[in-house]
Amino acid sequence: MLRRRLALRLTVIAILALLLIPVLAVAVLGIGVLGAYGAWGIIGSKWPLAAFFLGAVSVTVMGFIAVRVASVLFVPLPLPEGVRLSPEDARDLHRLIESMGWVLEAGRIDHVWVTPGMNAAVLQRPRRGFFGRIETHLLVGLPLMHSVTCPQLVAVLAHELAHLAVQRKGIGKYGALLRAWWLRALDRIGDVFPTIGAQADRWLSRFYGNMARLARIEEFEADAQATKVVDADVLGETLIEVSLKEQFLSRDYWPRVLAQSRVRAKPLVRPFRDLCLGMTAGFLRTAISDMFSDGESSHSMHPTIRERLKALRASPAVFPSGLPPAADYYLSPLLLTLAWVFDRAWWRDVRPDWQLTYRMACREHRRKRRQ
Repeated sequence: MLRRRLALRLTVIAILALLLIPVLAVAVLGIGVLGAYGAWGIIGSKWPLAAFFLGAVSVTVMGFIAVRVASVLFVPLPLPEGVRLSPEDARDLHRLIESMGWVLEAGRIDHVWVTPGMNAAVLQRPRRGFFGRIETHLLVGLPLMHSVTCPQLVAVLAHELAHLAVQRKGIGKYGALLRAWWLRALDRIGDVFPTIGAQADRWLSRFYGNMARLARIEEFEADAQATKVVDADVLGETLIEVSLKEQFLSRDYWPRVLAQSRVRAKPLVRPFRDLCLGMTAGFLRTAISDMFSDGESSHSMHPTIRERLKALRASPAVFPSGLPPAADYYLSPLLLTLAWVFDRAWWRDVRPDWQLTYRMACREHRRKRRQ
C-alpha cells in the first residue's frame, strides 16, 4: 500500500536523522577534547598555564556547542488545551466514542477534551513526556459541536477515530511520533542555528513534500474508513456544513465580536456563551458553488472539500434540518461552565490588544471632535 510504504520511508529518514544529532553532539565535544589535548601536547611543557587555559577554552566552547546541538532533540510535545471530560461529566458522549471505537477497531481513547477551536483531532502522547505508555487524546471543539447535529458529529468522530484504526495502531503510532519528533527538531534547529536551519529546509524540501503527500493520503483513507460507520452522503454533508460554519465564524462572528473594541472598554458579548445564539441568528447558508470557488488550494497539507467529496462519490448538497446542535444533547449540563472557562481564557488573551484598540479609537474620536 502506498501510504504504508511512504510512512515507512519517512519514518526511517526521521530515525536516522534523530540518531545523527547525538552523534554530531558527541563529535563536537570530541573536537573540543582533542583541541585541549593538542594544546597541552604542543605547548604544555613550556607554558603549562597557557596550555591549560587554551584547553579549558576549547572544551568549554565546543561543549557549549555540543549541548546546543543535543538540545534540539528535547522539544516536548504540546499538551492538549481545553477542558477534560470525565465519563461522569458526559456519559452519552463517552458511550458514543467507545461504541464507535469498538466498531472501527480504533483502540482505547484515554482522554476526551473540549477545546475552544473549530476542529476535532486525535493526539497520541507518551505519558511522561518522552517516555511511558502512549495515551490517546480525542479533542472536540465547542464551536464545532455548536455547528453540527448529532448525526453529523458521528461523522466527524468516525473520521477522527478512523485515523487511529488504520494509521495509528501498533508500530504506526510510534512511526507517527518519530516523524513528529523530527519535525519539531527541525523547527528547533531553525531557532538555535538559523543558517543551518535554512540550509536544512532546502535539503529536506522533498521530505516536506512527502510529509504533505502522506497527510493528504491519510485524510482520504480516514474518510473511506469512516464510511463503515456513516453513509458517504452524510459524511459529505458534514464536511460542507463544518466548512460553511467555520467560514461564518472566522469572517463574520469573530470580526463582529472584536469590532466592539472600538466602542467599548469591555466586550458586551461573551463569545462562547453567546455562540449558539450568534450561530442561530447570524448564520446564512451560502451557495455550495460559492464555497467551492472561494480559493481552495489543492497544494495544502489536507485535500480540499471538493477532492474529498469526489473521493467519497458524495453529492455536494446540504439540506437544513431542524435538529438541535450536538452540544445541546451531549454537553447540555456543562455548556455554561465550558463557556465561562473559554470566555475567561479568551478575554485574558485579547485584553491587552482590545484595550489598546479602544484607547486609540477614543483618541481618534476626540481628535475628530476638536476639528
